[in-house]
Parts: sequence; structure tokens; C-alpha cells
Amino acid sequence: MASSKEYLNFILEQLSESDEVTYRAMMGEYIIYYRGKVVGGIYDDRFLVKPTKSASAMMPDADMELPYEGAKEMLLVDDVDNKEFLCELLEAMYPELPAPKKKK
Repeated sequence: MASSKEYLNFILEQLSESDEVTYRAMMGEYIIYYRGKVVGGIYDDRFLVKPTKSASAMMPDADMELPYEGAKEMLLVDDVDNKEFLCELLEAMYPELPAPKKKK
């Protein structure tokens, strides 16, 4: 099942107080970037983020879920209605995320 554009727009609105949040459509789902780094994505209308130490600490009870078959597990963000929490989550994760790969 592909994610809906409505859910993408809802998440983007929730993240609107964070600077430099962008997305890219990929096979019916959406990859979410923060300041050029991949933080997670929207898969089957679920907001999943990479399981960094800070994200795990901020969401100790979060479920680990597969974004799609064959992928690594990611953390399910339950508190998508809390804009302040989402902004803090991205800020905390940013230093732990790998730098974007250079395009050839």
C-alpha cells in the first residue's frame, strides 16, 4: 500500500517549524530529509525514523517496524500530533545521521 499525499502533507505541516525539511517520492512512499540528511520516511502512512541513539532515548517505548520487505527496522513515531516534539526529535537526531553521499 502506498502512502497518501494527505498524510505526507500532514507530516510536513507538523515539521514546518524545523528549517530545511524536504522530501522525495520513491516507489509510492516518501523519504524525509532534514538539512540534507535522511531522517526517515513515510511508509504505508506511518512516519518512521532511523533508530539513532537520541531517537531511541526520546521514544523508549517506540515500536520497531519494517518500512518495506527487506529493509532495516526503523522506529515508529507515534506522537505525530506534537509539533514541538517532532522538531526536537529532528534536532537531536541530526548530529548522529551520516552525511549525504556525494553524487558522481
